[in-house]
Amino acid sequence: MKEQVANQISKYVSLDKNAILNSIEIPPSSELGDFSFPCFLLAKELKKNPIEIARELATKINSSEFEKVESKGPYVNFFLNKKTIAESTLKLVLKQKDKYGSSNEFKKETLVIDMSSPNIAKPFGIGHLRSTIIGNSLAKIHEFLGYKVIKINYLGDWGTQFGKLIVGYKKFGDDKKLKQNPIRHLLELYIIGNNEEYADEARSWFKKLEDGDKEATRLWKLFRSYSLIDFDKIYKLLGVKFDVISGESNYNKLMEKTIVSLEKLNLLKKSEGAEGVDLENFNLGFCLIKKSDGATLYATRDITAALDRYNKYNFSKIIYEVGQEQTLHFKQVFKVLELMGNKWAKNCNHVSHGFYLDQEGKKFATRKGKSVFMEDVLAETIELSKKEVIKREKLSEKELKKRAEAIARAAIFYGDLKNNRSNDIVFDIEKFTSFEGNTGPYLLYSYARAKNILKKAKYKNSLKILIKNLSPKEKELVIKIQNFPEVVKHAYTNLAPNLIANYSFELAQLFNEFYQLEQVIGSENENVKLAIVNSFSIVLKNALSLLGIETLERM
Repeated sequence: MKEQVANQISKYVSLDKNAILNSIEIPPSSELGDFSFPCFLLAKELKKNPIEIARELATKINSSEFEKVESKGPYVNFFLNKKTIAESTLKLVLKQKDKYGSSNEFKKETLVIDMSSPNIAKPFGIGHLRSTIIGNSLAKIHEFLGYKVIKINYLGDWGTQFGKLIVGYKKFGDDKKLKQNPIRHLLELYIIGNNEEYADEARSWFKKLEDGDKEATRLWKLFRSYSLIDFDKIYKLLGVKFDVISGESNYNKLMEKTIVSLEKLNLLKKSEGAEGVDLENFNLGFCLIKKSDGATLYATRDITAALDRYNKYNFSKIIYEVGQEQTLHFKQVFKVLELMGNKWAKNCNHVSHGFYLDQEGKKFATRKGKSVFMEDVLAETIELSKKEVIKREKLSEKELKKRAEAIARAAIFYGDLKNNRSNDIVFDIEKFTSFEGNTGPYLLYSYARAKNILKKAKYKNSLKILIKNLSPKEKELVIKIQNFPEVVKHAYTNLAPNLIANYSFELAQLFNEFYQLEQVIGSENENVKLAIVNSFSIVLKNALSLLGIETLERM
């Protein structure tokens, strides 16, 4: 349909067809048409006011292919033939099903995404949840458009904290507690080991670990394995999987090679006994590579990791989904990679996010001085979801658990992803789990309602669709369905899952308005109406899947 509009415009303007296609917009309101072409681009060339250009262009265009073409200010607005669009859209959706909106455009491209990345021997933090949810959605969007995606969980599994942990374990470790609840016990041990009186002992143990001491290595591996078991429980509840589990420890032996490369390129400079890369000319300060005591830093590891990942995966693009507080760090890392002569450094992206806030607007990191455990947050969300489900239907314990977990995931994922990722957001579990308003459960309920209509009607998928007429609400809903591929592309271009989340809510709203106004089963145009309901369910399911949300046939 967009091509159809571009073809008509290209007959009367000197712009390249691709430039026209990229300029065409979807208006904010259906009253302004289905597509708009802004005439600002032509103003300089034609030396005319864009409003005048729009008026002239609208009169020249052959409107027989459209319901109407009109100018509104500096825009030419195109109103497409709704019956033709509806027939072609419904047939395409019903034919392609879960492939509708997808493409093979990037089938030769590879994306590496570094996401989640919790710290070993510490609770899975609420901050890591945002990285997990947003990163998972970005991975799915890229995969939907043809990318080969490699999802890496890059663990914080190295550093001085392990010396403190070993001291705590040696003095107060309880193997029974460690087995039953590893993260909570390791946190207790870390707090003990972090005591100033054990500082020298902790430093000594970490030095042993760096030197490959057998006992220190054994304990490090033990703590790491228990942490992974605990994290795995959370990932299973979230329904998130990774292709690679990696960590900072993987790059200890490779960092010296990076430092040697920087020295050979004459990039390393000394500053107060430490060494780093001077990035002042780029307004990025001084990127520390080696401390005065010889210890390496996060930047050293991340530069080394990026070099290793490019060698392994030959990626077209790499995304680091990490909080916005790391913005300067990644700018420095990417600039150093560029100065080292790596042309692919321009394809490195830091996709940042804001903080979770509590209902008082404070950073959602602690409650009454205690750490927030992700497993507790998930358990609380699942319990709230169970209460909502029980209100509606009596189920077996197994089915209740299954539905409650799916609803809890939808609540948390959508509660996050409907927001611009850069914004801080209030983490309000009770609001997230509501079945009304702009929430994940509302979207699941809308999908289940559509499936229930199809089940009652004993609907069988058919591509034989002949539309005699469409009500205004049917037109609006079908046009919204048709826009899905465009929304996916925008979400991809802007690395913005919220565009798909917002679209999902608007789509569900239109469907529920349609359901309230229109009789479906037993209506004169039952076959067309059921095709619309089915197409809606397909597109909403596709949209939610890109957010990492699974649908339910019944709520």
